[in-house]
Amino acid sequence: MPQERSGVITFKGNPLTLLGPEIRVGDQAPNFSVLAKDLSPVTLESSRGKARLFSVVPSLDTPVCDQQTRRFNEEAAKLPDNFEILTISMDLPFAQGRFCSTAGIDRLKTASDHREASFGLGYGVLIKELRLLSRSIFVVDKNDTVRYVEIVKEVTSHPNYEAALEAARKAAS
Repeated sequence: MPQERSGVITFKGNPLTLLGPEIRVGDQAPNFSVLAKDLSPVTLESSRGKARLFSVVPSLDTPVCDQQTRRFNEEAAKLPDNFEILTISMDLPFAQGRFCSTAGIDRLKTASDHREASFGLGYGVLIKELRLLSRSIFVVDKNDTVRYVEIVKEVTSHPNYEAALEAARKAAS
């Protein structure tokens, strides 16, 4: 049974429960298995040797998630080649692919956690009541050490883009 954590997030002011452990800066990044748009597996090892920013959103089909993904897609061009941005949601891989082609998302990768909630449970961001992922950002360096964590308190709010990008630049250097 996964650990339950309350008091961490709200959705429109209503408290929700997160499932999984609290990941902290300095922790070893947990492995996970999510699906790429072509249904191939994506794991932590898939990007071994690169620094990564995991942009976690409840659903790409909502305004804040759309804006968050577009922002990180724009910023991806400014980051070094040894850096990867992965947007993770519970959306089906086909819906993620459709969103990316419609929105012109071409500099970051998307991955679906719908099958096993592997990322959500491993990183402690699976919302028990909604079976969606809580809006969050994780920056992991090339040695798989967590360098930045933000779990956005109110799910409908934006993350701190500047702090996440600064952490990403540091992790990539």
